[in-house]
Amino acid sequence: MATRSFTSRRELEQHSFPPAVALLVPLGAILLQALLPRPFPRLAILDLPLIVTVFFAVSRRNPVAGTLTGAAIGLLQDALTAQPIGVNGMAKSVIGYIAASIGIQIDVENLTTRILINFGFFLMNSFLLFLINRRLLGLTNFHIYWGHELIRAAINTAVALPIFFLLDNAKRRE
Repeated sequence: MATRSFTSRRELEQHSFPPAVALLVPLGAILLQALLPRPFPRLAILDLPLIVTVFFAVSRRNPVAGTLTGAAIGLLQDALTAQPIGVNGMAKSVIGYIAASIGIQIDVENLTTRILINFGFFLMNSFLLFLINRRLLGLTNFHIYWGHELIRAAINTAVALPIFFLLDNAKRRE
């Protein structure tokens, strides 16, 4: 006789990752982000740490873990780039929290959903960086060009999709 168990969507589809993947993938993304634009300046348009932050946040579906993941990745990114310490940490913390909260509510395994959330989070990240730099740091000469940011979001979304599919293979169901 079959029995029904009523559990939440979050309990059913929460994923974890092997410790090596959880540490090496973000570190690799941060190092690539810091090193690749030097010999290849056009690659500065990519934000690999943001891609990794969004992936881990929506996969774990835990807002606290998403926030902490975003903060850690953002602070390490700040330490290795020219940004003041904390700028990317704050922006990626917010993105991690919102991404994990959305991951609880909707199916983030769907290709269309992945395209929409990646595109939206890249635009949100640009807006958050604008606010942090302009309002909190008082950099009045910091401007945002939305046409460039739309192209940047589209390129990062195109790069994020194959990364998401590769990282899907590392998921462990809890």
